[in-house]
Amino acid sequence: MKTKKSISPPMLLLLFLYLSLKPHLSIGADTISANQTLSGDETLVSKDGNFELGFFEPGNSSNLYIGIWYKKVSVQTVVWVANREIPVKDKYSSELTIQDGNLVLLNESKMPVWFTNVTSASSRSSPVIAVLLDNGNFILTQGSSSSSLNLSDPSSIPSLWESFDNPTDTWLPGGKLSYNKITRKLQILTSWKNSEDPAPGLFSLELDRSNNQYLIKWNRSQEYWTSGPWNGNIFSLVPEMRLNYIYNFTYINNTNETYFTYSLYNPSIISRFIMDVSGQIKQLSWLDNTKEWNMFWAQPRQQCEVYAYCGAFGACNENSLPFCNCLDGFKPKSEEDWDLKDYSGGCERKMELQCPSNSSGKVKKDKFWEYPQMQLPKNPVSVTVDSAGECESTCLNNCSCSAYYFDSNGSCSNWNGGILGLEQLSANDGSGRTINVRLAASEFSSGKNTTGIVIGAVVGSVVLVLVLLCLVLFVIWRRRSKMVGSGKAVEGSLLAFSYRDLQNATKNFSEKLGGGGFGSVFKGTLPDSTVVAVKKLESIGQGEKQFRTEVSTIGTIQHVNLARLRGFCSEGDKRLLVYEYLENRSLDSHLFRDNESMVLDFKTRYQIALGTARGLAYLHEKCREVIIHCDIKPGNILLDAEFCPKVADFGLAKLMGRDFSRVLTTMRGTRGYLAPEWISGVAITAKADVYSYGMMLFEFISGTRNSENSLDGVVKFFPTWAARVIIEEGDILSLLDPKLDRVADAEEVSRLCKVACWCVQDEENHRPSMGQVVQILEGLLEVNLPPIPRSLQVFVDSQEHIVFFTESSSNQSSETQSKTSSTSANSKSTISSKDSPV
Repeated sequence: MKTKKSISPPMLLLLFLYLSLKPHLSIGADTISANQTLSGDETLVSKDGNFELGFFEPGNSSNLYIGIWYKKVSVQTVVWVANREIPVKDKYSSELTIQDGNLVLLNESKMPVWFTNVTSASSRSSPVIAVLLDNGNFILTQGSSSSSLNLSDPSSIPSLWESFDNPTDTWLPGGKLSYNKITRKLQILTSWKNSEDPAPGLFSLELDRSNNQYLIKWNRSQEYWTSGPWNGNIFSLVPEMRLNYIYNFTYINNTNETYFTYSLYNPSIISRFIMDVSGQIKQLSWLDNTKEWNMFWAQPRQQCEVYAYCGAFGACNENSLPFCNCLDGFKPKSEEDWDLKDYSGGCERKMELQCPSNSSGKVKKDKFWEYPQMQLPKNPVSVTVDSAGECESTCLNNCSCSAYYFDSNGSCSNWNGGILGLEQLSANDGSGRTINVRLAASEFSSGKNTTGIVIGAVVGSVVLVLVLLCLVLFVIWRRRSKMVGSGKAVEGSLLAFSYRDLQNATKNFSEKLGGGGFGSVFKGTLPDSTVVAVKKLESIGQGEKQFRTEVSTIGTIQHVNLARLRGFCSEGDKRLLVYEYLENRSLDSHLFRDNESMVLDFKTRYQIALGTARGLAYLHEKCREVIIHCDIKPGNILLDAEFCPKVADFGLAKLMGRDFSRVLTTMRGTRGYLAPEWISGVAITAKADVYSYGMMLFEFISGTRNSENSLDGVVKFFPTWAARVIIEEGDILSLLDPKLDRVADAEEVSRLCKVACWCVQDEENHRPSMGQVVQILEGLLEVNLPPIPRSLQVFVDSQEHIVFFTESSSNQSSETQSKTSSTSANSKSTISSKDSPV
């Protein structure tokens, strides 16, 4: 009988000594010194607690990585990953340490899976340490401890290696995206593969050193977005940089390197810039009061502008969610990846093609399926043919050919292999084309016994129609007995709909009218034949009780310039709003399109501006509770058959009791229209709507989006230009939409410009109320010359100096205002800077 061996006391003593002598990190340390290790749940924390470094598991993955994340952000947000391509499995037996002057990550088998590769570090006389700094940079430097370094000035610390020089998908303030002209090293931001895999994805942002611009590429080869060249203030194709109240961008090009960097005007703001898995670059800021990341801007603006986002044989559709779907006859290559919104693997055929030839040498004919209204893929192969039939035959006889397109001019295009970059366009998009994609013949119904099939289909259809007719009559009877759907009146005429009711009314949300940051709008028809617009809300966090309370309050509002809310749906996490349908759609469809038949004359624009102001004044000043719209923009101004404006989408507004002067709410709205106080995270007032209204007025005048107005081929920020013309009393009609051919009342144009400038003042108390705006536009109040807001001054081109309002220029403005006041008609009041916010 064998006895179990016991460990002798001397062996226990040796084991104890080994464990006690093994160096461990102290809790809250920011430094790894030579021969120290980091493993298990141990972490480094930067000096002021901004960042933390340690092992983490992304999402539901069981893989482990060494990474850096925000310490003060409640949602773990990783900004850098060391071993992004080679994970470890056990964090307790894996360790991050310093060996031979390098940072090294050892896996559970003590094999190195990542290291810093500093070749000269081990030969240095001073010890080497790794320190996590408060700006998120992880550096390898010489020293005995972090106390020997000037941590308050990270740029003064000499580094042997640093994470800022080796970014993954995130670019933090103070970091660089550079090209080193000496070492020829190019720093690149590369997306994660998906939310659970930080391995390098297909999308990257890099510097185009030849043209002083930045590019986003697919697979490091196919360029699909460019920032445009640096013009001294901004990258020419990123007009959002002009509207920036958070970030201070700098571009440097010297003999050693070329790089782009940025800092924060307010260092207390937590912000990051990422190359996202969506293939878009995004700039986001953390809102601590709502515990969520707010996106400040993204490029490209549309998801389907990202090249090959849906992979081979996948089609992108801006009007559907998810954006990607496989073509008919195809299925996702990896369902697991698609569930993680990683569509890069694309789709594969359900049935194999019959090409090449079979054993008899005869080619079995595949067939082609027509896909109308498609954006054609890039890189076609042009083929010379005489007819559409010959174009089809040419592709059919080439086993590598996957699709063809033949246009009315006799041009034939073929695509070989996996088709990338397909996009499904909307029915009213005139650029859509019909592409013919090759499928196996077995994907099509057999041509045999077609007569019997047709007869069977007809008989079956008749029976089905009769059954459906009975069901429809029954449903209509049931619905009429319950007013509309399963809904019942909540307050007044406001109805609560079931989700199924609205699915049926919109034909499963098939006809999209538009969309925005809070959801998409679909056309629908109720059982009583009333046409409605149904908005599906997204990212709405309030509970059902709060949602019903706010909507029922808004549902009682009746005003000629407010879109009527007919009802809503609140089931589980589903939130929908049902509005009246307005024939002329949204204002942006008339302002920002080149269709000459849809151009609004200035008189109509002025009346729309006045009607919109009346609607907002009613929300702010006439309701039982103050209602702040929170997303004023042309897309939310709807027009009826007579072009009477109606403020819409105020079901997303914030209610504020009249006993309160401010309300703290989740950041909402649209970039380009956001007031400065939104960005700073303070509680807002109705003046946030006034600012958005002012930015929208500039677009009424120019007929283009503020950030996209072009003069002589140079992108300029229109509000700044308009303010300069007003102050310098220049040619006011030069500001008009060129499509109007200067046909407008100069006094009305001037009045609209002045009101816009007052509305976008940086300080809330300098902006007028919407009631005052109505009086000005009605001609009951005169408006004085406004100062140029600081936010507009910041983004003036260096080559086009606008005279800022110094003390002397303010005095000059006051004199002008006095003259204006003294010449006002007796029947009008005058707003002056002394007795009014404006």
